[in-house]
Amino acid sequence: MRPAVRPVGRLLGQVWVWPALVMLAVGGYRLGTPDLWRDEMATWTVSTRSLGDLLRLLQHVDASNGAYYLLMHGWTAVFGDSTLSLRIPSVLAMAGAAALVALTARRLFGSKVAAVGAGLLLAVPPEISRYAQEARSYALVTCAIAAASYFLLRALERPTWRRWAPYCVAMALAGAGHLVSFSTVAGQLGLLALHLWRTRPAVDRRLLWQYPLAVAVAALPVLPVVLLGSRQSDRQLGWIPTPSLRGLAYFGERLFGSDLVFYAFVPLALLALALPGRRIQAWQALLLAELPVVGVWLVSRLTDTSYFLGRYLLFTVPAWAVLAGGGAGAVYGAVAALVRRRGRAPRGAVAVAGLLTVGLLAAPAVVALPKQPEIRYADSHNGSEEPFKAAAREIAAGYRTGDGMAAPLGDQAWAMAWPGVSYYLPRDVVPFPVFVAQSADDAEDLSPTPCPQPADCLGGVSRIWLLVLGDTEDPLGAMPTDQAQVLRTQYGDPDRVTPLGGLTLALLDRDV
Repeated sequence: MRPAVRPVGRLLGQVWVWPALVMLAVGGYRLGTPDLWRDEMATWTVSTRSLGDLLRLLQHVDASNGAYYLLMHGWTAVFGDSTLSLRIPSVLAMAGAAALVALTARRLFGSKVAAVGAGLLLAVPPEISRYAQEARSYALVTCAIAAASYFLLRALERPTWRRWAPYCVAMALAGAGHLVSFSTVAGQLGLLALHLWRTRPAVDRRLLWQYPLAVAVAALPVLPVVLLGSRQSDRQLGWIPTPSLRGLAYFGERLFGSDLVFYAFVPLALLALALPGRRIQAWQALLLAELPVVGVWLVSRLTDTSYFLGRYLLFTVPAWAVLAGGGAGAVYGAVAALVRRRGRAPRGAVAVAGLLTVGLLAAPAVVALPKQPEIRYADSHNGSEEPFKAAAREIAAGYRTGDGMAAPLGDQAWAMAWPGVSYYLPRDVVPFPVFVAQSADDAEDLSPTPCPQPADCLGGVSRIWLLVLGDTEDPLGAMPTDQAQVLRTQYGDPDRVTPLGGLTLALLDRDV
């Protein structure tokens, strides 16, 4: 049995294994509990369409997420569209990111303690846990950028095309998954500049042209996404406010999802920058974390479109984890060396250094514990704004064959109420779509197209389940005037009204 045990022991001894397993556990815990919110509903409604319908939709909206939708189209075709199935790719991607963070820290700082610590720290920020549990592209982009950082370091050490090729692939995947992730080039340029300064005078001049060429090669497959996305940016990004200087100063709190967790990372980062050993490498990690944020902030300030949003820059958190892991490794090395100089036994030095390092690494995890359960409640991803499941439950309980359903469309389509409630309805509950001129598939959009003449789109149904945004006792008053007038004339007042916490469901019965 011993030959069979040795490979397992070697595997468990790799610096990336335990971070990946911990991230899998953290991401997988209560994975199916939070209800799908409106952004995840967009993933579901797009990825489950036919390939032709999906490609036609991307010509009008959400091209920046096109690569992710295509991936999820294939995934759902094989594994189905349950909540767990939709979210598992994100859990796997974030586990991959944790593994790559550990490998990156090992390459930068040359320390197993730094490597394992960095990988484990990635599982701490609440925003990482949230997007590890969300059916959106952010976890996959975070993994791709973590991979690009690792492959870049390998290529800088030995700049051959075999090492540049995986870097190009990782960057292309990240850019196709979310265009803002290409801002990481700003951080990579800072990392490259410090590498050239550190390796002087024996600088490998090939890097001066190979890196820009590698970025250009990675950008080529992303160009179609850029062209389509630029035409759709007003519709998709117009709601993001122009960031302030204060927003930049306190961005770390939003990026991590907790001010306490972010400020627990900061001392570890400062230790990496201050303690002797690999300060230049620590600055490389800091630039990789900060320059993309500053770059996106500047672009958002100087142009008409803002991109400055926490989840759009989630891919910078791995660099923070690398830097904090470097701080833990620096403390371990410094304390162990100090204890040895004072004549203590090597085992005692290792024990003292190990205990102190574990304490430093545990501090962020401890302050994150109260926040972690908050992102695993049923409505934690949507802030009680989209109780789709509750609405679907009410409709299914009172449904009669031939009932209709009306939900917010047009200017209120951003709420994704129609696909959101439809997702949770049983397959045998299929209400007639009231006030709908075209289905979402036919309209090549995320939501159905509203009927220009409401009276022509009632379908002759005797009962209508009416959904409106917000909690109100007068649901007809929350509707567009022309639709409300038709319903008042033909159905009268609602038979019953049920506020659900973000949505109100009413039943209108013509025969009552």
